[in-house]
Amino acid sequence: MGFHTFDVDAAAKLDDPARYRFVSREELLSHLHPSSESTVADLGSGTGFFTDDVAPHVGTLYAVDVQAEMHDFYRENGAPENVEFVTADVASLPFDDDDLDAAFSTMTYHEFATDESLAELARVVRPGGTVVVVDWSTAGDGNAGPPIDHRFGLGDAADAFESVGFTVTHGETRHETFVCVARR
Repeated sequence: MGFHTFDVDAAAKLDDPARYRFVSREELLSHLHPSSESTVADLGSGTGFFTDDVAPHVGTLYAVDVQAEMHDFYRENGAPENVEFVTADVASLPFDDDDLDAAFSTMTYHEFATDESLAELARVVRPGGTVVVVDWSTAGDGNAGPPIDHRFGLGDAADAFESVGFTVTHGETRHETFVCVARR
């Protein structure tokens, strides 16, 4: 599997409402079950497209991205007050143990899907907490998103989460994407 990060020079393309055809804000929120007290991380937040959808429903939302330039782009467009920017790889998150109530990743799992990253999520997501992943699937035709050889299938993601102590509570393969919801 190759690992691919989104080209920062094409960041403006990420603010396209057509992205909702892959996952709607309502679906994302229904899997996260946020509350005004929740502490949540958006893994691979990019320009904040989905971060902005979740932020009004949580206490603190960490916009986590490995590319500081993505944070710069997001800041220029304005971010909600409860969003805190974190420049880090998912394999080395600067959070305390059991710090997060939930985390989500929209179209970025393929960028961080390593044993180290999954173990790190198991460390920082509290017992009972949820991780929601929506990503490009190996079952897709490759007309959108990264090349097929940079993608994972639902089974790959489910196995990875279960190997570090999560229980997969929902999984669905779609035409071009998959959804995996895991509870610690």
